[in-house]
Amino acid sequence: MPAQAVRYEHDLLGSRAVPARAYYGVHTLRALENFPITGTPISIYPDLVAALACVKQAAALANNELKLLDDARTQAVVKACEEIRAGNLLEEFVVDVIQGGAGTSTNMNANEVIANRALELMGREKGDYRHLHPLEHVNLGQSTNDVYPTAVKVALHFGIQRLTAAMAALRAAFSAKAAEFADVIKMGRTQLQDAVPMTLGQEFSTYAVMLEEDEQRLKEAALLIHEINLGATAIGTGITAHPDYAALVCRNLSSITGIQLVTAGNLVEATQDAGAFVQLSGVLKRVAVKLSKTCNDLRLLSSGPRAGLNEIDLPPMQAGSSIMPGKVNPVIPEVVNQIAFEVIGNDVTVSFAAEAGQLQLNAFEPIIAHSLFKSLMHLRNGCDTLRSRCVTGITANREHLRALVENSIGIVTALNPYIGYENATQVAQEAHATGKSVYALVLEKGLLTRRQLDEILRPEALTRPSYVPPEK
Repeated sequence: MPAQAVRYEHDLLGSRAVPARAYYGVHTLRALENFPITGTPISIYPDLVAALACVKQAAALANNELKLLDDARTQAVVKACEEIRAGNLLEEFVVDVIQGGAGTSTNMNANEVIANRALELMGREKGDYRHLHPLEHVNLGQSTNDVYPTAVKVALHFGIQRLTAAMAALRAAFSAKAAEFADVIKMGRTQLQDAVPMTLGQEFSTYAVMLEEDEQRLKEAALLIHEINLGATAIGTGITAHPDYAALVCRNLSSITGIQLVTAGNLVEATQDAGAFVQLSGVLKRVAVKLSKTCNDLRLLSSGPRAGLNEIDLPPMQAGSSIMPGKVNPVIPEVVNQIAFEVIGNDVTVSFAAEAGQLQLNAFEPIIAHSLFKSLMHLRNGCDTLRSRCVTGITANREHLRALVENSIGIVTALNPYIGYENATQVAQEAHATGKSVYALVLEKGLLTRRQLDEILRPEALTRPSYVPPEK
């Protein structure tokens, strides 16, 4: 087998052979060797790669406006960044998602790929850094410590948009089912015991409302990540950057991304503070917890089909057992439950990583970013899957639900205002002991007439406020 063509690049540790075809360089090569952790490259998050290109493009334009970067180099860097934002060279972003160095390896990977593609656009060879250098030109006026968190925030913005869109679509599916089931009477339950009647539509409407509330919380959390520290450079003092750079680069980045970004009022504070990430992670955990609760309900309501609640049927997706013929499991709610467990764990990781920051920098933002990107991606996929492969196909077992209401002791609660708590308690106890219906026992004891009972126990009267005090 012929030897692979290489080029030689050097850094402070010495010279290394880099694959000639690679757009990344020696700094990225070191990271590949140092961090064989997950086997998952940062390219798994295209939003992050695109965000890095947005930041580098904004920086080049700002430096050009400040007469620090000439037109030829600026144009080449901008073109390379635009290509990366369009999805090109994604496979060249190879460093591991978990890495030491506060994201330096990710920043270096971006600098080198952009530089080498820009060199090609200038008619030069990869690695010919005399003409355009990854650090002196692509990284001009920047530090990992302002580039990386800014790129992460931009990427998170796009991830939040996708998640909220998926949540809105799932909410619409639940709302449609709420309307479809508006006339389906059933028993509500508290602590898994019969409570009082409600409609299946009311039950499904709660799932839609919970999602809508969390969409709003996510949008609020997104506003916090619009504050960036680009221009802070190493620790927030702006060393090596032009005095006007921070304002210019923020304006350019806002224009490129379409996000209304703002420069933090105190860049030293913003460079070390991970509070916005903690806030977002907490909201994602909230989404996960409530979504998982909804899936618990769907699994319970569909349990059976003969020995469970059997109130609804979930669409069958696959055979449920290798040994029990005919068994179908609620696999879609189950996978969403597992996503929720992961997101809750990710929130713990983010909390520890944010707390572990020291002095002027948090070195653990790579694991914060990895955790947040996973949570956003998996929640979005979970919402889409739950909607398309479960919720839209749910059906109600209407007759079974009505029979449960008619045979339930729980309807005695509706009679309480009319026959009194003591009488209602006696009726409930006797119904439980004898198996007789509440309806029959109330008639038998002469507590109400059949006409009165029928009026009080109308489905529409049982599922909303309807008590009118009897005339004295």
